[in-house]
Amino acid sequence: MVLEIIYEALNVILGPLIAIDPNSQNPMFAIFVISTLVAFITTLANKLLVNQDRLQSLKKEMQEFQQEMNNARKSGDAKALEKIQKQQMEFMDKQKEMMTMSFKPMIVTFLPIILVFYWMAQEPSISQTVVMLPQVAYYVLLVPLWHTFYVPAATTPPGAIEWLGWYILCSFAMSQVFRKFMGLKGGM
Repeated sequence: MVLEIIYEALNVILGPLIAIDPNSQNPMFAIFVISTLVAFITTLANKLLVNQDRLQSLKKEMQEFQQEMNNARKSGDAKALEKIQKQQMEFMDKQKEMMTMSFKPMIVTFLPIILVFYWMAQEPSISQTVVMLPQVAYYVLLVPLWHTFYVPAATTPPGAIEWLGWYILCSFAMSQVFRKFMGLKGGM
C-alpha cells in the first residue's frame, strides 16, 4: 500500500518525462533526464556533506603511509616495521573518518534513489526500454561483461542494453560532468 502511494506520487512527478519523450514507447530521453537528476542530487550531496579538502588530505596521508609500509616491508628493517605498527592504529582512525565522510551522502540519497529505481522498474514503458548501441560502443563499454552479472531478457537483441544499463551509462557520464563542474576532488 505504501509502495503504491509512492509509485503514484513518483508517477505524477516523473510520468510527464515519458509523455514529452520523442519516443514514449522506448523513452531513452526520459531515462537520461532521470539519471541526470539523480547524478546531480548525488553529486550535490557529496559536495555539501563531505569536506573535500579534509578527504583529499586523508587520502594523501593514507597513500604516504601505504608507501612507507611497503618500503619498510621490502627493506626488512625491524625498527621501521615497529614504527609502522605503532602508527597503524592512528591510520585506522583516519580510515574510519574517511569511511564516515563517504557514507554521509549515501545515507541521505539512498532511500530516494531506491524509490526512483522502484518506480522505473514498475513503469512499463521504462522497464521495457531497449537501447541499441553501436557495435564498437557495445564492446568498449564492456557490455558483454555486464551480461555475465546481469542476464538481459530473452527479447533483448544482441548489441543492445536494457533500461538499467542505459541508466548506469548516463548516470556515470553525468556524474563525472557534475563532479568536474562542482570541483569535487578525486573519486568517491
